[in-house]
Amino acid sequence: MKPGQKGEGLAVEFLRQQGYKIIKRNYRTFLGEIDIIALDQDTLVFIEVKARESITYGHPFEAVHRHKRKKIANVAQLYLKKLKDIPPCRFDVVSVYRVHGDPQIELIKDAFEV
Repeated sequence: MKPGQKGEGLAVEFLRQQGYKIIKRNYRTFLGEIDIIALDQDTLVFIEVKARESITYGHPFEAVHRHKRKKIANVAQLYLKKLKDIPPCRFDVVSVYRVHGDPQIELIKDAFEV
């Protein structure tokens, strides 16, 4: 299993523990992919997961740069077009990395706006 897939699995379990209801994993379109789409109470959340083996070269969330955010937002718009009623939405980022072999998970709610 690739580190990204393992990290995504850890992120899903963490999000469930935080009360998120997972709607879709790996939502793919011709424009790109959103790792996780979930509900946090009444808010639809588009979630990018970044996983690294360490933070030697920075925290994983730092890899969600402007170009990546725009791509996620465009995919989210395609998803929203399929819905009858559009709920409040936001974009979260989950960082997964290891410290002394133990996984660490950070959730950044409302990580960016579009």
